[in-house]
Amino acid sequence: MSEVLELVDVSVVRDGRALVDDVSWSVKEGERWVILGPNGAGKTTLLNLASSYLFPTSGSVSVLGERLGSVDVFELRPRVGMASIAMAEKLPRSQTVLETVLTAAYGMTAHWQESYDKVDEDRALAFLDRLGMSDYLDRKFGTLSEGERKRTMIARAMMTDPELLLLDEPAAGLDLGGREDLVRRLGRLARDPYAPSMLMVTHHVEEIPPGFTHVLMIRQGQVLAAGPLETELTSRNLSLCFGLPLVVETENSRWTAQGLPLR
Repeated sequence: MSEVLELVDVSVVRDGRALVDDVSWSVKEGERWVILGPNGAGKTTLLNLASSYLFPTSGSVSVLGERLGSVDVFELRPRVGMASIAMAEKLPRSQTVLETVLTAAYGMTAHWQESYDKVDEDRALAFLDRLGMSDYLDRKFGTLSEGERKRTMIARAMMTDPELLLLDEPAAGLDLGGREDLVRRLGRLARDPYAPSMLMVTHHVEEIPPGFTHVLMIRQGQVLAAGPLETELTSRNLSLCFGLPLVVETENSRWTAQGLPLR
């Protein structure tokens, strides 16, 4: 099984501070990873490395077999799909949902004078249907609810048929119903053997979709644990990661965590 992402002794330093510090980590084809950690731990930095929008200060990063620094990132980036708040903020609010997804086929954020083949439209419609957005095709992106916007962004990230899918806090800002709907849909995608390898950043174990296979826990830029969910997502590891006593439980392929009561 080939590696879709490999970090070897990677550090990213900004203004004298290490955002990630001496991280070695690999993701193999077909794996679905969740990246857990508190605010400022370095989770989004890892995603930015994986998307080739950030280069390491030291160490090496290989994405889909191509080493950053020796590959044309403009050829690499269409092979990596990313859904994030930062990307959503770049998209015109006046575009329709369908246009928002279609523009990804050309690596653009805004519709200009390009025309789309029927195969592009069919792909966009299929992904929007899969994410429950078929009734919103003509809605303006700026009028969507947070949950609708997140689902549109995931459909957009899938448009280029990526080999690696990156999800940066996809459930952030959602209410309970919106979160559960998104987790259910991501779980269905994660269990699809033809879906790309996936990395998802979150703060909450309750947001881990069924079908995800591995976890990486990071604190203050350093990896605390990395491996299969069933062996690494433990009360001890999560407590170390977030800096307080936590109890982790799993039932029906869903995870929960809660703090121990104060004495």
